[in-house]
Amino acid sequence: MIPWFIALSAVLLAAAIILFDRYRLRRTMDMLDHMLDEAIAGAFAASHFDESRLSAVEAKMRRYLEGSGVTKARLAEQQARVQALIADISHQTKTPISNILLYAALLGDKPLPDDCRDCVQALSAQADKLRFLIEALVKAGRLETGVIAVHPKADSVAALVADALDEAAPKAQAKGITLSGTDVDASACFDCKWTGEALGNLLDNAIKYTPAGGSVTVSVVPYELFCRIDVTDTGIGLTEDESARVFERFYRAPAAHDAPGVGLGLYLAREIAAANGGYIKVSSRPGAGSTFSLFLSRPIEPPEQM
Repeated sequence: MIPWFIALSAVLLAAAIILFDRYRLRRTMDMLDHMLDEAIAGAFAASHFDESRLSAVEAKMRRYLEGSGVTKARLAEQQARVQALIADISHQTKTPISNILLYAALLGDKPLPDDCRDCVQALSAQADKLRFLIEALVKAGRLETGVIAVHPKADSVAALVADALDEAAPKAQAKGITLSGTDVDASACFDCKWTGEALGNLLDNAIKYTPAGGSVTVSVVPYELFCRIDVTDTGIGLTEDESARVFERFYRAPAAHDAPGVGLGLYLAREIAAANGGYIKVSSRPGAGSTFSLFLSRPIEPPEQM
């Protein structure tokens, strides 16, 4: 028979081996967890790394995170270069485009044959479209990179809607579209200037794709934690696939290719909503119109004093 002290030694040795393996496994998992936390925070850097004391998985993870960090840095650098290029293009083309529009307007006042007048109108329209495109690209780029700061604060939603309706009224009237809004006294947290532009883009989009004789309605629905602004039209509507892509940059539905626009209005509206801590969603059916809903957080009311 095996002496009891030999059996006890074997049991203790096995227990020690098991505990040591568990310690190594836990240490490896802690190291991986720390690596991932640093990677998520964008601050990963290899330090005090001894491959002889870590598993092969750790080594692969380290190489992957280092590669991801380099890729992210290169992408950020490329984005900065693109934004700088767009800003330079905007600056350099501002004066030429303004001059084209000015001379086109002056030429349009001259007694011209009908075919020449049509060419002048087309020239003016294309120059104006180019100006809008460049301005929209610059705004989108500055929002994405944080150059434009959005400062949400408690403000009146009714005033926001009223200003947007006043600005959109001439376009709706020129197209023969009924434009209306509900007067609801509510407040929300948003940057007045930029959120006004986002709501204006939603209205412009609704008017653009609603045929003459249709209607566009703005309604406000306040909730406890957020406020919803609905822009509802009786326009051409969207399919399910189009609804999923309508907020993408430069996306235009197949049925909307003949309408004026460059596909940046809804993208900008979504970016502005996100910068305010809100979001936009759409509900639509082909031929049955669309409802674009802008959600804004409401100010937190202080607790009542007892």
